[in-house]
Amino acid sequence: MARHLGPEDEVALAADRARAVAMNPDSVSRETWTRLDRLVALLLERQRQMNLIAASTIPQLWTRHVADSLQLLPLAPEARLWADLGSGGGFPGLVIACALAGVSGTAVHLVESTQKKAAFLTETAAALDLPAIVHPLRAEDFAAKNKIHFDAVTARALAPLTKLLGYAIPLLTTGAIGLFPKGQDVEAELTEASKYWTMRAELVPSKTDPRGRIVVVRRVSKR
Repeated sequence: MARHLGPEDEVALAADRARAVAMNPDSVSRETWTRLDRLVALLLERQRQMNLIAASTIPQLWTRHVADSLQLLPLAPEARLWADLGSGGGFPGLVIACALAGVSGTAVHLVESTQKKAAFLTETAAALDLPAIVHPLRAEDFAAKNKIHFDAVTARALAPLTKLLGYAIPLLTTGAIGLFPKGQDVEAELTEASKYWTMRAELVPSKTDPRGRIVVVRRVSKR
């Protein structure tokens, strides 16, 4: 069971929110921050009953999860149809939906196989009136059955890159750009993935983790 927040947590969260805002001084609207405030409140409320995020990351929730998700948007500025594989507590999928709410043609598909987490995603998307559709499926099952041509596909802490590309390839080969945040082992993951996949990819430095990179995949095929 997740612990309740104390006064020190509240102070840390407020300071961390200020850091997240400073990371996005012009690119995020006031309306989006209002939706994100509501998202964070709903997540923390549900966090008391289930672990949507690691408890150790709560004091850095705004930078570690929210700002980390927001930084994907400028990498695909024209994208309107998004697929987020392994959405978990809603990162980056719900954050992207908060940022694009009200933008014509937007739909963010959240794929999460854990039923309790999928229920949280569904309830939160409805409460915030977000352009989000929840699929209580495994990533590979969703991708295999999907008929939509997505603009972007994301996945955060779902699987090593070799396996992740296997999940996402049905979406990547129909036009989606892949945006996959990775940590300090990204180079090793790329080396391993290159044994099985031919890809056109670049590494973009993370704004929230000095050791992290975002793997941007524009073309991939199996070797």
